[in-house]
Amino acid sequence: MIKTLIVDDEPIARKVLSEELEQFSDIRIVGEAENGREALEQIEELSPDLVFLDLEMPVMGGFDVVRHLYGGHVPVIVVVTAYNQHAIEAFEAGAIDYLLKPVQPSRLQKAVERARTLQGKPRELAENAAKIGDFAPPQKPPRLRKFVGRSGDEYYLLDVNEILAFQAEGEVVWIVTAKTRYMATQSLRTIESRLADSPFQRVHRNAIVNVNHVKKLSAMSSQRWLLTLSNSQELIVSKRLAHTVRNMLHW
Repeated sequence: MIKTLIVDDEPIARKVLSEELEQFSDIRIVGEAENGREALEQIEELSPDLVFLDLEMPVMGGFDVVRHLYGGHVPVIVVVTAYNQHAIEAFEAGAIDYLLKPVQPSRLQKAVERARTLQGKPRELAENAAKIGDFAPPQKPPRLRKFVGRSGDEYYLLDVNEILAFQAEGEVVWIVTAKTRYMATQSLRTIESRLADSPFQRVHRNAIVNVNHVKKLSAMSSQRWLLTLSNSQELIVSKRLAHTVRNMLHW
């Protein structure tokens, strides 16, 4: 059975969706929430497999719910929205699963089928949530990105502000935080492409650092620098990138 949570501030919308879901024998509705704060509480308490998440709600909206999921249970998330066609095109470009209000049975069928395929796949679930967290609605400020990191058999959604650096060791890319490091699910090149207009700077072909976490920059020679992060980890700045790093740090 797929444990399902419906999150919408409109009681009628919750009722209609609940009735539509009755046609699926493997869907079991375990709860409903009328705002994002209630949703987070129920996700923690009920550990649903699937969440139908409205975006525009009082107290806390749908995007805020997603941004608060990292470090805990991550279900399959299906966005429910009344956004216009331009926003829908953006959702599709970002591979975000969505239902447009009023919900059409054929689209609901596809959403449930996708939820079935994602069961028991923590990496895919975390990456799905990260994509939704990355999405910036039209005419709103860009949202901070999240990255998926692996530790053992578990996957975590990491806020960009808590990341000190991305460091490649052969084929493996590590996400460095203050206390630990996680294995990234993307290449360093792909990660760099997601960091445009952010405080991250490439300092070496094998390293990208968050300049807000740079504690010290020490000259090793006229063209080589040693960079110390806030967790005391040291990284060599390549000759080619030393000038760019000094300018960004206003040295």
